[in-house]
Amino acid sequence: MELKKNPKADVGRNSSLYFAVGLNVMLILTYVGLEHKTYNTDTIKADVLMLDDQFDEDIPITTINIPPPPPPAQKPVITELITIVEDVAEVEETVVKSTEIGQDDIIEEREVNVEEVEVVEVEEDIEVPFSVIEKVPTFPGCKGTNAELRACFEEKMQAHLLKNFKYPQAAADLNIHGRVFVFFLIDKNGKITKIKSRGPNHLLEKEAERIMSLLPTMEPGRQRDRNVSVPYSIPINFVLQE
Repeated sequence: MELKKNPKADVGRNSSLYFAVGLNVMLILTYVGLEHKTYNTDTIKADVLMLDDQFDEDIPITTINIPPPPPPAQKPVITELITIVEDVAEVEETVVKSTEIGQDDIIEEREVNVEEVEVVEVEEDIEVPFSVIEKVPTFPGCKGTNAELRACFEEKMQAHLLKNFKYPQAAADLNIHGRVFVFFLIDKNGKITKIKSRGPNHLLEKEAERIMSLLPTMEPGRQRDRNVSVPYSIPINFVLQE
């Protein structure tokens, strides 16, 4: 005999439906549990304060005696004394004449002599570059031709730099180094003027200008048999030795 299962007796036929319903119920209960809020309730006791006796404090009245201000100082009354003086001397009236020229006025004709004017020639200060000047400025102790004077000038300049060079201590402490270009002018009297410098730091520039200011007075350069000013520039390298 073959056994057959009754479809009504199948318990698992609606299991998915029951699972979905149960899951929704649990989600709703979880949401309600998380969103539920509680508040602390304190017991408030209200009492009525009855004041049988009221105390009235009498505040004494304080009287301050302030002295009256002093009366304002009276200004002295200045009386003007008018003295009547009789006219004794007659005063001549001054008549002001007009300086304008009218049509009836006669203009006096006269010759105006122009005095001789002394013309003063101003000697022009000419600057000739060191590389093209006919005779270069002569450093003290240099002799010879123009080429020899030029070589001697450069040699004396290098010796002057080595003799007077001093690295600024503040620049050495700050590790400042670099090249400074110094510009100066040897004027027509042989003096060093218009010293300027350009470098990486003002400490180095100041030292370079100090060295150039110690240059001696030279024999000025000449161009076409006249003294002229000669500009000159030289670089100075400031290098820190380790």
